[in-house]
Amino acid sequence: MLDTRQRATALLVAGCFFMEMLDGTIVATAAPQMAASLDTTPASVGLVITVYLLTLAVLIPLSGWLTARYGTRRIFLTAIAVFTLASAGCAASDSLGLLVAMRVLQGAGGAMMVPVGRLLVLDGAAKTDIPKIMAYIVWPGLMAPVLAPLLGGLLTTYASWHWMFLVNIPLGAAAFAVARRLPAVGPTITPPPLDVPGVLLTCTGLAALTWAAHLVAETGESGPTAGAVAALAVLALGAAGRHLLRTAHPLVNLRTLDVASFRASVTGGSLFWIVVGAVPFLLPLLFQEVFGWSAVKSGAVVLFVFVGNIGIKPATTPLLNRFGFRPLLLVSTVGLAAAVAGCALLTDATPLAVTAALVLLGGAARSLGLTCYSTMAFSEMEPERLRDANALSATVNQLAAGLGVAVATVALRLGSGLTATPSAAYAVAFCLLGALALTATVGALRLHRGAGDAVRAGHAQRPARTLASPAVSDSRKSE
Repeated sequence: MLDTRQRATALLVAGCFFMEMLDGTIVATAAPQMAASLDTTPASVGLVITVYLLTLAVLIPLSGWLTARYGTRRIFLTAIAVFTLASAGCAASDSLGLLVAMRVLQGAGGAMMVPVGRLLVLDGAAKTDIPKIMAYIVWPGLMAPVLAPLLGGLLTTYASWHWMFLVNIPLGAAAFAVARRLPAVGPTITPPPLDVPGVLLTCTGLAALTWAAHLVAETGESGPTAGAVAALAVLALGAAGRHLLRTAHPLVNLRTLDVASFRASVTGGSLFWIVVGAVPFLLPLLFQEVFGWSAVKSGAVVLFVFVGNIGIKPATTPLLNRFGFRPLLLVSTVGLAAAVAGCALLTDATPLAVTAALVLLGGAARSLGLTCYSTMAFSEMEPERLRDANALSATVNQLAAGLGVAVATVALRLGSGLTATPSAAYAVAFCLLGALALTATVGALRLHRGAGDAVRAGHAQRPARTLASPAVSDSRKSE
């Protein structure tokens, strides 16, 4: 059972996760109002979204080294303070340049909040408590992309775009007050020197990949520019992977992938995250552009994704303890694939109850799947490598979530090229996303039956499964 401090810390990190994810998506709904207020174009406002996601992707890998150098609690408090103050700066911005600068600062705070907070709550936790901890943390982050269009529309319609950032101030102040009461724990050893080549290669590759996704998703650019940026990303990330596997003290420890359950969580979870990020983008477009629904009706139906998330949450931990990770991942990946592919059959004549039920099923499947992936990631990881695994997992998850809209855009363009009607183009896009979800099912099938049993109540702990030899020990120790 979680004690009061663990539960409070998990809820605190969940709130931070919600703020981080919300700020990555809510701005899109207010682009016209922001453009008019800042005397620029709606297309230029897209940069406000991109620089935030870029900063998140680039700085998350640094979280492991920073916590080793300065201590988890100190970095967590600093991250909350930076994010909150930057939110106030965003609301006070009177020009596009100042707003972009504040969004970079906000992204820097967000990049540290969730991975460092997650490490804070996992440090010292019993293995059997990890499913409950991750269930607390995951579902608020799933709410944000679903609530963002409706919340953003309400704020910009009845208040102003500034309130999209002002709402973070009381939330951030409350989070800071709660975080200050956490036990003060500093670094216990001198960390290794910062891996500067790893920083340069990794950050360049992640930034280029995020920028390429922006070019594809936001501007429609699919020619030489996007191709060149994507090629740079591949080269930089390839060089980064080669360097990280060879250096003694890497920025991101890829050797943690020798634990089979963690490797499955990173690979399958990233595919799952992409589909999860793509669906809330495509559904409102289908409802409004093809069915002719109003924004309010569209947003209300998409909220059934949230209903599914909440509905399955109380059952996730009991289900994990009863059936284990492999069966639940098979159910959740197949369920998500079926729900997404089922959206291809929707028409404006489909009964509203059927549409809502299908969306609800997808919401339940994504909540169950991401809770399983997030929990399994650390189920067999040695405590001394938890910081490294946390940094790698957070980086991959953030990148996959950010790529969701770009993948959805590419799928929709492929559909448009293959068919003659908009409804058929969306049908093709949903089928392609369903196939991507089924790819994660293949990874789930390859899991050994006892994967993650170390965190299941009433099951004996099992040793971590590796590729061949025991995991390479790391010189960094957890606090």
